[in-house]
Amino acid sequence: MAKRPHLNELNLSPGKKARLYRLLYQAGPANGTLMILPIDQGLEHGPRDFFDAPESQDPDFEFRVALEGRFSAIACQIGLAEKYYPTYAGKVPLILKLNGKTEIPSDDAPLSPLNATVEDAVRLGADAVGYTLYVGSARQDEDFRQFRQVREDAERYGMPIVVWAYPRGAAVEAKGGKDTIYAVDYAARTAQELGADVIKLNVPKLDPDKLQKAPKVYQRDWTLDQALDQVIRSAGKSLVIFAGGEKSQGESAIQKAEQCMQAGATGLIFGRNVWQRPLHEALSISQSFYQLLSRYA
Repeated sequence: MAKRPHLNELNLSPGKKARLYRLLYQAGPANGTLMILPIDQGLEHGPRDFFDAPESQDPDFEFRVALEGRFSAIACQIGLAEKYYPTYAGKVPLILKLNGKTEIPSDDAPLSPLNATVEDAVRLGADAVGYTLYVGSARQDEDFRQFRQVREDAERYGMPIVVWAYPRGAAVEAKGGKDTIYAVDYAARTAQELGADVIKLNVPKLDPDKLQKAPKVYQRDWTLDQALDQVIRSAGKSLVIFAGGEKSQGESAIQKAEQCMQAGATGLIFGRNVWQRPLHEALSISQSFYQLLSRYA
């Protein structure tokens, strides 16, 4: 099992360390793990994600779930942060997403443009910023340059960076696709190399046929435990949080979360698996995740 890095081992500046300490030890389970509620899907996927639970179309619903569900932080775009976060400031930590895009254009060569700054995050009282990095996109040269500016600003302001490390693009698909252990592993290493403090990853899918298109070293049978261990090791001294993806049955989502934590993840960033439900169900599954993470001090 990969070793979960401790905050003191990350060699962070005082500002970054203080803000990450608040997220890890003063909010959520408060035991060194992270339980984050993302609500950036409204931009990334459009309104369709909210159809199954109509009350979730009101962003205040997700902020209420973050508060009552005792999350470590809520992650959202600047418009929601400016309009809804003031009510919850000081009660729920904020991760401000700095970039985002719609799903309308083709994903053959994606780039997620900036729409907010690290200075905005400081003004809003955020404890971290989020950045979506498309590893393998034909436009990754632009992406890397854009991220460099964010990294420099984050260092100046002492703001931790959470990188949504997503393999994307035609070249990734040609090598087996975005969800293979090869693609996710490469994304983890890339995010560490570029300066992520926390890395958000999707759980790899283990389709041997798709791996036949990947580099030869990946062309073998993987168990999920082995795959999770590998990508966490590739993240090095960056903390790893795993995404929940599309809504699944509560028991399945909790089992998936358990495997991630057993492998050495620092935490979870589950959105649709939480808020695509009526409030009482959203809070119930939040409590299950909270109890799970509480066992991993």
